[in-house]
Amino acid sequence: MVGEARRLPVGGSVVLARQRLLDLVDRLRVALPAEVYQASEIIQRRDEILEQAQQEAARILAQAHQELERRLSETEVVRAAEARAEQILREAQERAEALLRDAEAQARARLDEAEAAAKQQMEEADAYALKALQRLEESLDQLLHQVRRGIQALEQRHGWQD
Repeated sequence: MVGEARRLPVGGSVVLARQRLLDLVDRLRVALPAEVYQASEIIQRRDEILEQAQQEAARILAQAHQELERRLSETEVVRAAEARAEQILREAQERAEALLRDAEAQARARLDEAEAAAKQQMEEADAYALKALQRLEESLDQLLHQVRRGIQALEQRHGWQD
């Protein structure tokens, strides 16, 4: 048909009868064996299966990336939690040591106060005892003086002098 067609003066194109060409295409379609259509369907189906496989692979890969990120974030969360726990523990130890130092300082201050108060009370007690003993000595001196006068009076009265 192309060999019998009329050539155009410009270029290498030819003019074909349209209806004749369409008839020829229709006869070719009818003449093609069913295997050609099946092969075309198989190729189309293969392309669909490949597309599905690529989509499934992309989904699995995305899921793996999400899982990896989740695990990494969990690892980061765990690390952050451990770091925070260590920080809290250090702060608690420092605070406990500070409280212990404060308690020891307060205890020393109270002990010093108690010792000073005890010393003052001892001095006051000693001063009270000294005054009491001095009063007793005066009383005893007076009593001794009265006893001596009584002895002298008795000796003089009876003439018992040594």
